[in-house]
Amino acid sequence: MFGPGYKPVSLSTRLSFLTDVGDGFTRATEHCIGMGKCRSASGGAMCPSYRATKEERYSTRGRGRLLNEMLRGEVITDLWQSDDVREALDTCLGCKSCRSECPTHTDMAAYKAEFLSHYYEKKSRPLGVELMSRIGEWAPLAAKFPGLANALSPLGKSLAGISPQRPLPELKRSFRADFKARAGGERVVLFDDTFNNYFRPQTARAAQKLLESAGCAVELPREHVCCGRPYYDAGMLDRAKGALDRVLDVLEPGVPVVFLEPGCLSVLRDELKQLFPRDARVTRLRAFSLSEFLLERNFKPQREASVLVHSHCHQKAMWGAKSDLELLKAAGCTVSAPDTGCCGMSGSYGYRAEHYETSKRIFGLALSPALGAAPQADVVACGFSCREQIEDLGRRPTLHIADLLAG
Repeated sequence: MFGPGYKPVSLSTRLSFLTDVGDGFTRATEHCIGMGKCRSASGGAMCPSYRATKEERYSTRGRGRLLNEMLRGEVITDLWQSDDVREALDTCLGCKSCRSECPTHTDMAAYKAEFLSHYYEKKSRPLGVELMSRIGEWAPLAAKFPGLANALSPLGKSLAGISPQRPLPELKRSFRADFKARAGGERVVLFDDTFNNYFRPQTARAAQKLLESAGCAVELPREHVCCGRPYYDAGMLDRAKGALDRVLDVLEPGVPVVFLEPGCLSVLRDELKQLFPRDARVTRLRAFSLSEFLLERNFKPQREASVLVHSHCHQKAMWGAKSDLELLKAAGCTVSAPDTGCCGMSGSYGYRAEHYETSKRIFGLALSPALGAAPQADVVACGFSCREQIEDLGRRPTLHIADLLAG
C-alpha cells in the first residue's frame, strides 16, 4: 500500500497512540487498510455518517485515506491545517463503532480529536462549537438560575448555531444541591455528571435509591467535576486533560465510582489512558456502570415491565450491553434489544444546524423502525444524547435503567 520507500512521519501529539506495529499518530492511522466494512448498509453502528450520506469521504475508510494523504504531504500539503480533512472529520459522530466493528480497529474518534486539536491551534473554533463543548463550565453557573437560563434558551440556540427544529433540554435544580448522604454500608461514589446532575436529576436520585437499597452508603465526589467528554469532540484536548487531571485528584483511590452516563464512563476506560498513559492514579480508579456494580453485588431489584433497550454507541463499542440486559431480566422485565444502530445525536452533533438533516436520517435507519415495532414498550436508553434524540424525533418518553428499576 505504501511502497518500499515509505517512511512514517513522526509527529508530536496530545493523545498517546500505541500500536503493535509502532507508536504514534501515523502508525495508528495505518490501521485502516481499506477493506470497506464501514460501507455496510446495515448491522451494527458503523459508520453512521456514511450510511446517511453514502459519500465515501464520510466513511471510516474515506477519512482514513484522507489522513494518509495528509501525512504523506503529496496531495494534501497543509498537514494539520487542511480544510478538506477537517470537513470530512467534522461529519464523524465520534461514535467509536469503528474501534470495535472494523476488523483492524481503526479509531477514527481519536484521530478526529487529535487532528482538531492541531487544526484549531491557528484558527478560531466556531462560536457554537466552543459554547457546546464547554457545557461542563457554564451549566453549573446557569443552573443557579434555571428559570432565567431556560427563558434565555432561544438566544442560546441562536448563538450556539443549534438547529431551530431542536428543543433544548431544560436546566433543573441540580441533584447535588439536594443530595443527602445516608450513613451505613459499603462506600460508593455516585459520579454526578453534568447531564444527570443539571438536566435529569431525577435519574441521579433514582440511582441513589437503588444503591442504598443494595446496602451502600452513597457519596458524591467532594466537589463537582466533569470528565470533559464534550471537549474531545471539539479537539479541546488540553482542556480535556485538565478536567481529567482534576477528576483523578478528586476521586479517592480504591473507592468504587458508579457512572450513569456511558459517554462519561467511556472517557475513564479509553481517553484517560490515552492522555495519562503512565499515571499511577489511573490503575487505582475503580469505575463501574450502575448495572455492573449492582450485579457484582448480586442485587436484583424487582420490576415487571416490557422494555426496549437502546444502548449508547460507546457502550456498544467498548463494554457492551450485557450487564444492563442481565439486570433487567433478573428484575423480571421482558426485554427486547434489537439492533438499533446509532441514534444520530452523538453529544452536540445532532443539535448543530449543519448536521440536523444527517442526524435525522441516521435516526431513521434502524432506531426509528425499532421504536415503531414496539409501541407499548418502555424505552430504556442510558445515554443522555440518545434520550434527547428519541424524545425529540421519536416522540417517545425514555428512561434510564435507574429510573425504571427504582420504580
